[in-house]
Amino acid sequence: MGIRQRIFQKENLERYLQKDSQFERTLSAVDLIALGIGAVIGTGIFILPGTVAATKAGPGIILSFVIAAIVCAVAAMCYAEFASVLPVAGSAYSYGNIVYGEMVGWIIGWALVLEYVLAVAAVAVGWAAYFNSFIAGFGLKLPKAITGSFDPAHGTYVNLVAILIVCLIAWIIDEGLKTSVRLNNIIVAVKLAIIVIFLLVGAFYVKPSNWSPFAPFGVSGIFKGAAVVFFAYLGFDAVSSSAAEVKNAKRNMPIGIIGTLVICTIFYILVSVVLTGMVSYKLLNVDDAVTFALQLVHQNFVAGIVSLGALAGMFTMMVTTIYSSSRLLYSIGRDGLLPSFLGQINKHHAPKHAMITVTIVISILGGLVPLGQLTNLVNIGTLIAFTFVSFGIVLLRRNPKLNQIKGFRVPFYPVLPVVSGLLCLFMMTQLSMETWLASLVWFVLGLIIYFSYGVHHSKMNQDITK
Repeated sequence: MGIRQRIFQKENLERYLQKDSQFERTLSAVDLIALGIGAVIGTGIFILPGTVAATKAGPGIILSFVIAAIVCAVAAMCYAEFASVLPVAGSAYSYGNIVYGEMVGWIIGWALVLEYVLAVAAVAVGWAAYFNSFIAGFGLKLPKAITGSFDPAHGTYVNLVAILIVCLIAWIIDEGLKTSVRLNNIIVAVKLAIIVIFLLVGAFYVKPSNWSPFAPFGVSGIFKGAAVVFFAYLGFDAVSSSAAEVKNAKRNMPIGIIGTLVICTIFYILVSVVLTGMVSYKLLNVDDAVTFALQLVHQNFVAGIVSLGALAGMFTMMVTTIYSSSRLLYSIGRDGLLPSFLGQINKHHAPKHAMITVTIVISILGGLVPLGQLTNLVNIGTLIAFTFVSFGIVLLRRNPKLNQIKGFRVPFYPVLPVVSGLLCLFMMTQLSMETWLASLVWFVLGLIIYFSYGVHHSKMNQDITK
């Protein structure tokens, strides 16, 4: 078989289902929605509505979130159809292998590795900063040397708290999915309760005059705002990586994915309404807009509670994303494109080697490496996956065997999947040139790994040549 045939060889769904049968199906639709909310509603809900209102959209940020939600909704429906018809681990990576072929699947997987690993590392650094500020309120202070990335010139050598929180979450997940999901569900409930407290308290201080002018930066400002806040929703794709561990995946996966998007959209819009009503948008370009607004109306106690909500938000985001990244790495190892030990499942129905590897990589990035602009690469990694998933629905429907499988269907086919793909491409054009250049380096590295290792160790190609 020639190299061209090998790299575009499509994976067999039955092989994935057989391999993934080692997982225990324990997740319900409620668990999936909690995982999704945990990923989507992080610190962004306490920051984004304020900064984007101040710099791009004004009170029109409310419409920016609506527009961004519509763009995400069509992508979410595409994910829901794939997850319903192909209930396997690995999310868009596995879908790509099945409908596009191995090399495209690898590119999607490599993009998702970038998204997940950098996202968790960046949030771990943020969590550590919030935690250090929190304990400082009690008069406690860690030595400077262990509070930042490796930068001897400024007196920091390692971000110990960032490393410890990543290791703690990985340990909780590895101890058992039921336990970690239960803990995640509790913290998500606490986080949403804290947001509701802000909405109830803040509503008493809303002044309708603060909503005028509604669009001080014009209609273009609202759309520019939508391009920025679009990234607040990107965590919902992590839900689809859990498909191999979901009870009645055909029913529960679409509920989990679409339910996540609906609930998160409602909360983002409500926070935007109350926040811009409490304070003039001109004052909201601060690091923590919600806390700032509460302090401005002398609600310091509630502001302190919201800070705890930020810690909870970052914690649940890391739970979902570390869990998802371990399942992604397992999937790539399962296929032989990375060392096969990553694709092993232990007696607790968990990919322990993949979890350990993910934890080490994220700990090094979060504890030692200054992330800076690298976090922008999270966006391009996600949008690449969104684009392939959206257009992939057309290939899924054209496959006679896969098209027979009953499950959720994207409405208005083929218009919506194509529109979704085009919208994702448009969003990619909004990213900076620096992001594009950095991602080019990442994908060149990925192709080198694929052609030097992956294509020669591919389980699919090995099966074919036997």
